Amino acid sequence: MKIFAVINIINNAIAKPISFFCKSVFIPQAFKICIIILFSFLSFSSLAQQRKQIELIQAESMKFDRALGDNVRRLLNNVIFRHEETKMFCDSAYLFPNENRLHAFSKIRIIVNDSVNIYGDKLFYNGNTRIAELHGNVRMVDNKMTLTTDHLFYNLETDVANYYSGGKIVDSDNTLTSVFGYYYSDSKDSFFKKNVVLVNIEYTMYSDTLKYNTNTEIAYFFGPTRIVSDENLIFCKDGWYDTKNDLSRFSKDAYLTNGEQYMSGDSLYYDRKKGYGKAVRNVFLMDSVQNVIVTGEFAEHFEKEGVSEVTINPLMIVIDKTDSLFLHADTLKYVVVENENKEKVKTMFAYHKSKFYRPDLQGLSDSIVYSFSDSIIYMYHDPILWSDKHQLTAKHIQIKTTNNSVKSLHLFDAAFIVTEDDLAKKFFNQVKGRKIDGYVRNNELFKIDVFGNGETIYYVREENGALTGINKTLSNTMTIYIEDKRIVRVTWREKPDSSLFPESKIKEDEMFLQNFKLHSDRRPESKEDIFIWK
Repeated sequence: MKIFAVINIINNAIAKPISFFCKSVFIPQAFKICIIILFSFLSFSSLAQQRKQIELIQAESMKFDRALGDNVRRLLNNVIFRHEETKMFCDSAYLFPNENRLHAFSKIRIIVNDSVNIYGDKLFYNGNTRIAELHGNVRMVDNKMTLTTDHLFYNLETDVANYYSGGKIVDSDNTLTSVFGYYYSDSKDSFFKKNVVLVNIEYTMYSDTLKYNTNTEIAYFFGPTRIVSDENLIFCKDGWYDTKNDLSRFSKDAYLTNGEQYMSGDSLYYDRKKGYGKAVRNVFLMDSVQNVIVTGEFAEHFEKEGVSEVTINPLMIVIDKTDSLFLHADTLKYVVVENENKEKVKTMFAYHKSKFYRPDLQGLSDSIVYSFSDSIIYMYHDPILWSDKHQLTAKHIQIKTTNNSVKSLHLFDAAFIVTEDDLAKKFFNQVKGRKIDGYVRNNELFKIDVFGNGETIYYVREENGALTGINKTLSNTMTIYIEDKRIVRVTWREKPDSSLFPESKIKEDEMFLQNFKLHSDRRPESKEDIFIWK
């Protein structure tokens, strides 16, 4: 680098007076630039002439070849040159003393310093520029890596190697190939461009532009990059990968996928050894097998445990052609484990303030679990479920589905179903029991089984809708049949305590079973409402 500092000093010493002269005398601008460039070139030429001459240390034979110019020497067998701190070896060479350059052939070796050696079949060396150009089976070796190519330029002044027609660098863990490449011996930095491939025993990296340091073994990406392994595929347009410690960070359209699951975000972090991934901002997770999408602002993926967790405004969408389900909670956890039959079992856990919406079904509870293997939704801790005009509550609710359609509902402990009367909104059909099973057909509740301490209040109507009376029944077990959203028949397995009252003969407080409560204000009316918790 000293030469460039000297050039700058000379240029300043010459260019400034010339520039001042150009300002003092009227000269066209283009001509002014040419004068400054000319004097700068002359200053560089005079400096080049001060370079040390290439020294011939050894040769078994020497003769002058006037056909190539005055004083040109032909050297044969065990030829050794020295130029400044560098030694060069070859089988034969032409030395051009007047021009301070040489051409060398066969068994080329350049000893740059204690740690860098360069080999090849042919060498063109300019002692004034200190640039060595090597051809054929070129190999550059230092204590960190080996570079091979068919055509290499090496600047002995800056200790920079570069190739333009394909090359390969191999270190202790990685092999890198590219069309263009630069290697800085002092800093151990490499820059690669076009068709860059980094091969590691655990993965292969494909990139357009890449920087790599053989000391730290960290790769930096500056263009579209793919990292392919047996476990997953990673893509990004910017980022870095610590190949020694298997740590990485990706951004700009970054994503990670294993074929079935996909994760993306504004910024991805991945620890391959621990199998840990993290996504920040605009997080997007997808399971293509289950047709499930999860979004949020922060996600963590634990590969070995098969767990993905999304926090900060998470949303799960179970995709269906007609009615997709939208679910929100404080935290969404997606778990994939293998059962005893080596089958993948997938489960979604939504906990704290869980709420979901689908046009035909809505619900909320503190915690919700969705088992993809048996298509069951489990609702825990004060769950509330709405289906059409039905409100269902219990301590624990299970929803069994098939092909994303509800087939049955199971309410455990303090089970309660409230159904708004079709013709009078102040009236509510009610069913209460220790356990209730509800059965759904074409998205409508058509049968209800009550087990333990069964109670009902329902409004009996004529076919024309006229109110016949209000029926109150007590029975340990009962089955209720519904048609067109009306209770049409009730059967009992044992003798019930049943009474039919005219509306005028029943008090208002007797029109409701104990613990009756409507939660209409908490019901989500749209997918946007699932983010509101009352």
